[in-house]
Amino acid sequence: MIHYKNKEEIELIRNSSLLVSKTLAEVAKHIRPGIKTIELDKIAETFIRDHNASPGFKGYQGFPATLCVSVNEVVVHGIPNDRELKEGDIVSIDCGVLKEKYYGDSSYTFVVGDINQRLKKLLKVTYRALFEGIDKAVAGNTIGDISYTIQTVAENAGFSVIRDLVGHGLGENLHEPPEVPNFGKKGKGLKLQNGLVIAIEPMINMGRRNVVQEKDKWTIRTADRKPSAHYEHTIAVNGKKADVLSTFNYIEKSLKENINNLIIVK
Repeated sequence: MIHYKNKEEIELIRNSSLLVSKTLAEVAKHIRPGIKTIELDKIAETFIRDHNASPGFKGYQGFPATLCVSVNEVVVHGIPNDRELKEGDIVSIDCGVLKEKYYGDSSYTFVVGDINQRLKKLLKVTYRALFEGIDKAVAGNTIGDISYTIQTVAENAGFSVIRDLVGHGLGENLHEPPEVPNFGKKGKGLKLQNGLVIAIEPMINMGRRNVVQEKDKWTIRTADRKPSAHYEHTIAVNGKKADVLSTFNYIEKSLKENINNLIIVK
């Protein structure tokens, strides 16, 4: 059953989502060649707890960390460990927060140093697919309108859309109905109504769309080991324009100020 949120609930989800955004911005300050992904995880957990909230992912169905840190061919659910980031990596960092009984959820793909033009294009297209999908998240449209738009942007650019992983509703639970695929047909699926809160999250591959799960039961990577990009926003459906509850503004401000000269690809 889908739970449509009232204004008070949407504001609580916004508060959690903005804390996710601020957490990712704090993590962005520390992304550099040589840093271990587990160090980024510790930074995030400390930041979240210092803001009177709890990591939304840690302990969720047994997940052991605060962040999902997914490097290069890892799509999502990468477990932070002693792996060091290196020049030329891309790293998707997905974060969730639980504050005042409501979740927030957002993800951003970062660049470590310089990357080639094809990889830059992958990130730019995935970023654009997210926002063009969000543009369709208005009352009267359907889930399929969002899905079709994301798929079209990605495939027209020569990339592939993962079909095994989807966006989702959220609120008092991290994952709620409905599912929000990144592929589909216009006019199909659930009709969007005011008060629907969903996480839209394109996961776009440079190569084929197929993915595999590693032996740790969490890490999802591309089957052909080619890179994948992932951006995510939590939004509330509104009458004429989606209400984006998370933001990339804090993150991109951090990137501009980062002494390690991380670049913004959008």
